[in-house]
Amino acid sequence: MKSKLLIIGGSGLVGSTLLQYATPNYDIHFTYNTNKITFDNTNSTQINLLDNQKKNLELIKEIQPDIVVNTAAQSSVDLCESDHEIADKLHVKITQDITQVCKDIDSKLVYISTDAVFQGELNKRYTEIDSTNPVNYYGLTKLRAEQIILNSSKNNVVLRTAVVYGHHKKSRFTNWIIDSLRQSKNVELFVDQYNTPTLVDDLTKSIILILQKNISGLFHASGSSCINRFEFAVKLAEKFNYDKSLISPVTSKEKKQDAPRPVSTCLNSQKLESLIDFQFSSIDDGISFIFNKSN
Repeated sequence: MKSKLLIIGGSGLVGSTLLQYATPNYDIHFTYNTNKITFDNTNSTQINLLDNQKKNLELIKEIQPDIVVNTAAQSSVDLCESDHEIADKLHVKITQDITQVCKDIDSKLVYISTDAVFQGELNKRYTEIDSTNPVNYYGLTKLRAEQIILNSSKNNVVLRTAVVYGHHKKSRFTNWIIDSLRQSKNVELFVDQYNTPTLVDDLTKSIILILQKNISGLFHASGSSCINRFEFAVKLAEKFNYDKSLISPVTSKEKKQDAPRPVSTCLNSQKLESLIDFQFSSIDDGISFIFNKSN
């Protein structure tokens, strides 16, 4: 008998990719907000978490899933900085409610977190034991969510990742770069903010391996290349054969953002890689993957 898997945020980049890889081996139900999608052999429910959290909690109780993967988040760092109420509600209050229901029905909860929990001033890649100190409200609320989940049950999982991308209509950064260059538009990108961009297929495969091996705890799950957005875009241009001279470097001082950003939050994912016998892609391999998918 297949385990029951509930994916909260099933129409997003991570959620819908997880659907593709998990459907053969799990009895899947997923929620979506506004973008309805259909997958064979799955069930779905439309829920706006911000407006109807009660419906979401009732759904979890009704389905009684063995596993809940919560991918829902307000991914705009600047919006979280300007609207604390939304960030608090979605990342903290709603997470708290979901976590409690999962505990009540003995469901394993997997939560997608972020590298933004770190201050970004360490001269090495961050590991799971390094101190957290977020510099923006997005990172602060995601850190609070992590603490709620990990303190609730030793069976839960928190995965910190960064700049998730792929061959997908929801891969906003890579699609914006490719579409802009295709239309010969100039783009400005930061050279002083470093992350470890993560191929969404890698992230979702790692989730399935974690579930198969019944691993729990806090893990970093991100790509192997520490790179800034300007370098990322140049590599995309080179692979897709677009004019990379359209891409201009800019610094955080030159182009202000509403929320402060850490300088370098590159993650070390070796702990998880060794446990699940898996290797996250480099940026070159990840870009090659989406290039091959698009042709």
